[in-house]
Amino acid sequence: MLPAPVEEKLQETEKRLAEVQEELADPELFSEPSRLRLLSRECGSLAKVVDQYKRYRELLGTIADNREISENAEEEAELRELALEEIEQLSPELELAEQELMDRILVEDKDGGRNVIVEIRAGAGGDEAALFAGDLFRMYGRFAEKQGWKIEVIDGSGTDLGGFKEIIFSVVGDEVHRNLRYEMGGHRVQRVPQTETSGRTHTSAATVAVMGEPEEVEVEVKEADLRVDFFRASGPGGQKVNRTSSAVRLTHLPTGLVVSIQDETSQHKNRAKAMRVLRSRIYDHIETQRQEKEQSLRRGQIGSGDRSQRIRTYNFPQNRVTDHRIGQNFNLEKVVKEGDLGGLVAGLRSQERELRLKEL
Repeated sequence: MLPAPVEEKLQETEKRLAEVQEELADPELFSEPSRLRLLSRECGSLAKVVDQYKRYRELLGTIADNREISENAEEEAELRELALEEIEQLSPELELAEQELMDRILVEDKDGGRNVIVEIRAGAGGDEAALFAGDLFRMYGRFAEKQGWKIEVIDGSGTDLGGFKEIIFSVVGDEVHRNLRYEMGGHRVQRVPQTETSGRTHTSAATVAVMGEPEEVEVEVKEADLRVDFFRASGPGGQKVNRTSSAVRLTHLPTGLVVSIQDETSQHKNRAKAMRVLRSRIYDHIETQRQEKEQSLRRGQIGSGDRSQRIRTYNFPQNRVTDHRIGQNFNLEKVVKEGDLGGLVAGLRSQERELRLKEL
């Protein structure tokens, strides 16, 4: 059975869905495309939870009815046996439905339905760190492919060896933030670098930032709050790749946040991409401040978003990935080469659910 506080939140979710559906039925909403997209996304997320809750109650009722039949001595033996069989068949589904609902309510993620912008930056380790950043990018690409998501590279600073000093990309799809938010933090790799001739194992690092991508209506960026600079783009090793000043640097004066994009040859396209990233960083900045003021699960805990926290080690010689937040090991080949992050996400979500249960 679901705890009473979870039931209450599920009932609130049903009410909120009805409110959102009523707003979406207003014809005047079509004149506000950003708000329309915002409400449509919220409606989709809420509807999933409500549908799961309906199915959970159906299962609960069917099992209760069958249990009553199975315990009624006046019923025929064959009917009682059929009732027991159906209970046995439906019980695992009920357990899964209950767990999923607990995840939806307890593992709170207000941005769960959002698309995201991901930033991967090479840390300590020189060329090897840049190669590792590239490995992480490709790992997320394989995971996204498995989920049916789409990835678009916004900007990247490549190296001569095929790695990335930094790469920024968007991920678009169903419940992207809900599944990728646990990737925020420091990632460490232990392996023999391609350039190492003595066979010694080196340690390198990269950081990953995962930011929900807001609609324009959610984050207003005033022109007066921006400083815009244009400069010439450069390629790996600092070589010039563009004779014109097409690269764009946006500085948001109120927060001091800076975004530089040089991926496109068009100044206009680079500015549009830079605005996407800047809007996400501002949204992330606001959310981080909000979270720091709240008393529930925050920085230093599961999926908290602390970028300085070392969350995972990839040990290539031992073919092992260790997530330090949950103390579990996973097969490196499956995680990195195949993009199989399902076990990691499930483990992290399970631990967060248990932490929240203790707070009820």
